[in-house]
Amino acid sequence: MHQFAKRFGRYFGLACLVTLGFFLLNGRHDSVRAGTDDVYKNLEIFAEVLREVEQNYVEPKDAQTLIYGAIKGMVGSLDPHSSFMTREEHQELMQETQGSFTGIGIEITLKDDVLTVVSPIEGTPAYDAGLQAGDKIIKVEDKFTKDMTLTEAVKMIRGPRGTEVHLTIIREGEDAPLEFAIKRDVIPLKSVKVFRLTPDIGYARVSTFQSKTAEELSQALDGLEQTGELKGLILDLRNNPGGLLSQAIDVSDLFLDSGSIVTTKGRISSQNIEASAHRDGHPRPYPVAVLVNGGSASAAEIVAGALQDNGRALVVGTRTFGKGSVQTILPLSDGSGLRLTTSLYYTPSGRSIQSSGIMPDVEVPFVRSEKDKAKEDISLMMREEDLEGHLPSEKSDGEEGGEKDAKDPGEEAAQVLLEQDNQVRYALDLLKSWKVFSRIKSAS
Repeated sequence: MHQFAKRFGRYFGLACLVTLGFFLLNGRHDSVRAGTDDVYKNLEIFAEVLREVEQNYVEPKDAQTLIYGAIKGMVGSLDPHSSFMTREEHQELMQETQGSFTGIGIEITLKDDVLTVVSPIEGTPAYDAGLQAGDKIIKVEDKFTKDMTLTEAVKMIRGPRGTEVHLTIIREGEDAPLEFAIKRDVIPLKSVKVFRLTPDIGYARVSTFQSKTAEELSQALDGLEQTGELKGLILDLRNNPGGLLSQAIDVSDLFLDSGSIVTTKGRISSQNIEASAHRDGHPRPYPVAVLVNGGSASAAEIVAGALQDNGRALVVGTRTFGKGSVQTILPLSDGSGLRLTTSLYYTPSGRSIQSSGIMPDVEVPFVRSEKDKAKEDISLMMREEDLEGHLPSEKSDGEEGGEKDAKDPGEEAAQVLLEQDNQVRYALDLLKSWKVFSRIKSAS
């Protein structure tokens, strides 16, 4: 204990010097005395608590565990999106932005202090099991999520491939909590899917913004354009939880030749950024309809706001999630990391998206088809009766029970979308009539 006290005293003194230096370097000469006194007093309380825990807690705890816990509590008190990450958690995050991770495939946040699904990632176990944007997770396994941090929740939900995680959720419109048993898998993060809905109107689905999203989308659109003239494009950002700010800027730039894309404003000048579009010699003159909903967040909202404010696209659907803050990942000296909210972002017209989200130009609520409702009812009954079994993905017609003529995957996907998705049908009708409406002149 004596050695610990000496070591802590040394770290405590160093922390005080660093804090004092911070105030001096930032030019706060008038408030240095009062500010430093406050910091000293609070650090002294921290030291007292640490000593008491070290000496009197029923079980011995090592210093790093205690200090990491204190840091997590401090950062977690800032906002729902700031967090402290251990070395392992930091490495997992870096891997996730580059390619894949093992889990069930959901983006989660703390909304009104409740662990909430922002959106399931398309094609993942969570998506196939039927988790939806807005679902409130009240239990992971047998542990209630009240007072659970985002980092703790992510750690519990992720796990080895092939193992199951049990979630208890509350869903609006349901009388009782729903139980899900979801088998973990490798979550690939290929984020772009593109095909033609009709001979002259394309469809581009961006499910998340990862390190190569803009490159993937650009290449996919090039391929689509080379196979025939496009007279319109539906850019589907529904249930897109966001991702890298740089990719949101680059995706927006694919459709803009000039104008502002996004502005970020923070406390220090380095966080104040204005990203503008560039003319790249590859015009995409066709009209664009952007689909959004309550699961469209962060980077997805940047793209929707940029195209809307620049008059480049009509935004169709329902109001977006409203995550208008930027998180910076700061690596720390021991390999751990700090995810810190450092700025807010604003659309080209100066709108802050924080909490308010993007309002669509044309509001179109999603209406489930009768066929889709029947499938959902069956899957829910299967989960309630047999929680230990995994839920197989639904098979398209012709996968079992004999051979059928092979269909082009794009044609088949287009057919399913047009049959079951009223928002896609509405956007398609808008694009089909775009040329007609553009000829109408207002009265002078």
